[in-house]
Amino acid sequence: MRLTVAQALVRFLSRQYTERDGHRHRLITATWGIFGHGNVAGIGQALLETGPEVMPFLQGRNEQAMVHAAVGYARQSGRLSAHAVTTSIGPGATNLVTGAALATINRIPVLLLPGDTFATRPADPVLQQLEVPYAGDVSVNDTLRPVSRHFDRITRPEALIPAALQAVRVLTDPVQTGAVTLALPQDVQAQAYDWPEEFFAERVWGVRRPRPDRHELARAAEAVRGSARPLIVAGGGVRHSEAGAALAAFAEATGIPVAVTQAGKGVLPYGHPADVGGIGHTGTSTAAALAREADLVIAAGTRLTDFTTASATLFQNPAVRFVGLNLDPYDAHKLAALPLVADAREGLDELRVAVAGHRADPAYGAGYAAERARWESHVDRAYAVPDTAEDAAPTQAQVLGLLDALVDDTDILINAAGSLPGDLHKLWRARSQDQYHVEYGYSCMGYEIPAAIGVALAAPGRPVWALVGDGTYLMNPTEIVTAVQEGIPIKVVILDNHGYASIGGLSGAVGGEGFGTAYRFRAPDSGYTGDILPVDLAANAGSLGMAVLRARTTRDLREALAEARSATRPTCVYVQTRTPDTVSGPPPAQAWWDVPVAETATRKAAATAREEYDRQAAQRRRHL
Repeated sequence: MRLTVAQALVRFLSRQYTERDGHRHRLITATWGIFGHGNVAGIGQALLETGPEVMPFLQGRNEQAMVHAAVGYARQSGRLSAHAVTTSIGPGATNLVTGAALATINRIPVLLLPGDTFATRPADPVLQQLEVPYAGDVSVNDTLRPVSRHFDRITRPEALIPAALQAVRVLTDPVQTGAVTLALPQDVQAQAYDWPEEFFAERVWGVRRPRPDRHELARAAEAVRGSARPLIVAGGGVRHSEAGAALAAFAEATGIPVAVTQAGKGVLPYGHPADVGGIGHTGTSTAAALAREADLVIAAGTRLTDFTTASATLFQNPAVRFVGLNLDPYDAHKLAALPLVADAREGLDELRVAVAGHRADPAYGAGYAAERARWESHVDRAYAVPDTAEDAAPTQAQVLGLLDALVDDTDILINAAGSLPGDLHKLWRARSQDQYHVEYGYSCMGYEIPAAIGVALAAPGRPVWALVGDGTYLMNPTEIVTAVQEGIPIKVVILDNHGYASIGGLSGAVGGEGFGTAYRFRAPDSGYTGDILPVDLAANAGSLGMAVLRARTTRDLREALAEARSATRPTCVYVQTRTPDTVSGPPPAQAWWDVPVAETATRKAAATAREEYDRQAAQRRRHL
C-alpha cells in the first residue's frame, strides 16, 4: 500500500488496541493538533485524507494545553486509551515540554508528534531551525528527550515501522508509560513508501497484571503478621490498577488502616471504616499520627514523594519497616522496603490470602476511628457557613463545602496547583474512585481547564469541575475556546484571592515575607503592596465564550454552583474568596515539608524561619 509516512502513521495508530481483564479498548482515539509549516502538509493532510472515521481530530489553542487535555483523557480512561498531539516545528514543539514532563512524571500515556526540520537538508538553516555547531543532527525537539519515556526521530520512511511499534509498546506498558515522542521531519512526513499490509493489521496489546513472586510474598506476609501498628499508604498505582475493591477487601480482612496520597485519594470512598484520609504534608492528623507510630508501612502503588513522607520526617518509629507493593521495581525498593513487585490488585489479593486469619489489635482500630471522628469535626467547621455569613464572601474551604453539599458520585473534580490541592487533600470527601482528580506529580499551573476537557471527553454526561485560582487561570485559559467550540459543558470555578496565595503563605513561613506573590500595583517603595489590580477574570472567561455566573456572597455562590452543575454549555462560576480566621479555616499542615531557608540573613523573619527549619530538619532519617 503506497502512502505517505504521515498517512501510514495515522492509519497504523487507528488499528492499535489495549486489552486488560478481557476488555478491549482503542488505544489512540483522537489526535489534537495545531498546524504550522512543520506538520500542515504532513500529519495535517493525512488526518484530512483518512477522515474522522479513521482518526477524529480535535483543534487546540496551545500546545502545552493539548497535552494536558490528552493526559486528562488518558487518566480518566484508566491509561487504556490515549490521545496523540501534533505540532509544527520550533515553538510548537518546545511548547510540548511542560506537558510531556507532566505526563511522564504522572506515568500517563500521551503520544507526541512534533514536526522537525528537514532530514534531507535542502537548505541550512531553514525557518525555526536551531543551529548547533558541534552537532548537525540536533533540533529543538531534543528538548523532549529527558521528559519522554521514549524518543525517536523518523529520518527515513521505512524507519517508521519499528519506531511506531516501539512507541505503542511503551504507551501500553503499565510501568514504562508516559510521554512518547516521535519527531517527524517535515519532508519525511510527506514522502511516499510502499508499506507492507501487515503493518496496518489490528494489534491488541495486553496490559499486564504481574503476580507477586512467591518468595517476596512470603516475606511480606511475615512482616504483616509480625506488626503491631501497620499502615497502608495507597497511591495512584492502586487507582490505575482498578484495585479499589481489592484494597477494601484487604483492609477489612486485616483491620489495617489506609492513608492515601494525592494520586490515591478516592480509591476507598469516603466513609469506609479503614479510610484515614490523606497522608503527608497536606494530609490529616489521623494519618499523620498513625504514620509516626507505624511499625510497618505497606506502600501500595506510590512513588513515596516528599509530600507523602513529609520530607523523610513522618515515619518516626525506630522499628518501622516497609513493604513496597509496586509494578516498578525502582519504586518497590524505596525506603529499603521489602519489595513486592506486582500489579496492585494482584498483590493485594494474594497478600490477603497469605495473611488469612491475621487481624490488627481491635484497640488499634478503635483508636484511629476516634481520631478520624475528631478530624471530621474539623472538616465540618471549615465547611460550615453560619447564618450571619450568608451575605459575606466565602472562604476557600466554604467554597469546597458548598460544592461538597451539591455533588454526587458522578461528579469529577480537577485541580493541580496553588492552595487548593492542600485543602482538597485534607477536606474533600471523595464519593467514587475517580471523583478526585488532582495532578500533584508535577503540580502544573494551567492544567485544570484543558484536563477537564479531556476528562469530559472520556466521561461524557458526567459533571466535570475545573477548580482554579486566579494565578492558575491566568496561566492557561485558552482551551475555554475549545470547550465552547466542541460544546463540552465543563464547569470552571475561579477562586480569586488576588495573587499566588499558596506561595505567599509558604513565603511567609520560610522567611520570604510574601515577596512577589500578591497581584497588586507597585507602591512607592517599589514593592507590590499597592491597590489590588483591576483585573476582571470573569469578563475574560465570558469573552472566550463561556456563560459566566458571578457570586459575590455565599448565598450567591450556592445558587451559582447549582446552576452551573445543570448547565449544558461551558459555564464559569467566579467568586472572590476571603481569608479565613483561625477557627473557620482548614486545619494547618500536620506534617513538615522541606523548603530550605536562608542559612544566614539580616532580616528577622528569615532568621526566625531558619530556627524552625533546623528544628524540623533534625527529625529527618534515612530508612536503611
